[in-house]
Amino acid sequence: MRPNNYYLAAFSAFFIWGFFSLALKPLHNYSSLDILFYRVFFSVALMVIINVIFRRNVMLQNWNYFKAMTPKQKRSVIVLTLGGGLFLSSNWFVFIYVMNHISVKAASLAYLICPILTTILAFVLLKEQLSKWQWFAVSIGAFSCVLLSLNHFEDIFYSLITAATYAMYLVSQRKNSELDKFLVLTIQLVFTAIILLPFYPKHSGALPTESLFYSCLLIIVVFFTIIPLFLNLYALKGINSSAVGIMIYINPIIGFMLALFYFHEKVSTLQLFSYFLIIISIIVFNKKIIFSKKAKIVPAEIVI
Repeated sequence: MRPNNYYLAAFSAFFIWGFFSLALKPLHNYSSLDILFYRVFFSVALMVIINVIFRRNVMLQNWNYFKAMTPKQKRSVIVLTLGGGLFLSSNWFVFIYVMNHISVKAASLAYLICPILTTILAFVLLKEQLSKWQWFAVSIGAFSCVLLSLNHFEDIFYSLITAATYAMYLVSQRKNSELDKFLVLTIQLVFTAIILLPFYPKHSGALPTESLFYSCLLIIVVFFTIIPLFLNLYALKGINSSAVGIMIYINPIIGFMLALFYFHEKVSTLQLFSYFLIIISIIVFNKKIIFSKKAKIVPAEIVI
């Protein structure tokens, strides 16, 4: 498999997530927690149906493969899979809290900080090596985040927590390469649903009755949850966590462009300059892929 396919998968995932606001905007009258609850529950239901009806052989093959593993390998797969689900659910919880109780800017800033944290964690925990140019790109991204956070120091703290949970998800799933990715994602979302379920009776609102809610939710579940998360996990099979992490910048860049040209929100010259630096950092980080005709193959397997 050519590594460019994995880069395309990572790019596609964050490109899709960049348009998330278009699906959420019609649901602005609904509670963010309600959207989160139904997003997770509906995703689980759809993915379980797909696995049971269309992927029984894959499930059986993976179950037999899991049973044949050594106890150490089994523990590793279980910890990484459920741990990934915990990081994912924590990220969604914290993101909703920051969005509702801190500021929208802090939530957006989190996904600008996340690539930097992902790169550092991958370097420390997975020993992923970066070139001088890639470290320079990370430095550019860090500097742009500092510019965006000026006069908003409180936002940095909450943004770091949000970013750290998703960064840990990316790094942990880079090592979780033993089982089928769609099946792993299903297990993680089931685990996330189990975590969310006790909070549903107390924190959910009245059962939505409008068709608009369910039509938008279907779009969110299919196009902004299942597909990009699967692409994200697939990309981690062939490229390292830092390369996937740097792609996260695509998400807020598209969101920024939508805010500027579609929602007509006001932006400062400093913000424009900061986002321009982020685009430069993405190009610099991936310059070998963008400007090289023959990309160097990246190993798809990591020893656990």
